[in-house]
Amino acid sequence: MFANPSLVTRIAIGKGVGFLFGLAGFMLLPYFLPEANWLLRWGILLWYTTVGAIIGVFGVFTYHPVLKLPFPWWFRSALTGAWMNFVLTFFAYDAMQTMMLNMFGEAGILSSPFWFTTEGAIIGLIIGYFATRYGGEGADTVGK
Repeated sequence: MFANPSLVTRIAIGKGVGFLFGLAGFMLLPYFLPEANWLLRWGILLWYTTVGAIIGVFGVFTYHPVLKLPFPWWFRSALTGAWMNFVLTFFAYDAMQTMMLNMFGEAGILSSPFWFTTEGAIIGLIIGYFATRYGGEGADTVGK
């Protein structure tokens, strides 16, 4: 199954690893934010599953067509994960801010909800590593 590069394998692995991170968030969110409702918990689970799928799909692009530069997996994955969590922070700013204040306090150095962007980059790197390691990358994943 993992011998040949495959886009479907990349997406499946990305979704699987993303699901595991989302499941961890689903289970641990009440400890960090006691007033977290079910909608936010399910949203985190589905968010990271979707981030994994997107990182899996972007494994096809190994060269940036506009900048004419190589697009290695570690840059592509971290950028995608960071961007997606940056967008998440915009849409759920109040919930993210409340969680960060509960965890680190008002005067804490990590009290800004935009630290979730860094978390997204780290999770993106992990997802990208496994998707590239077991699913391949580049044009070989979609056939010729």
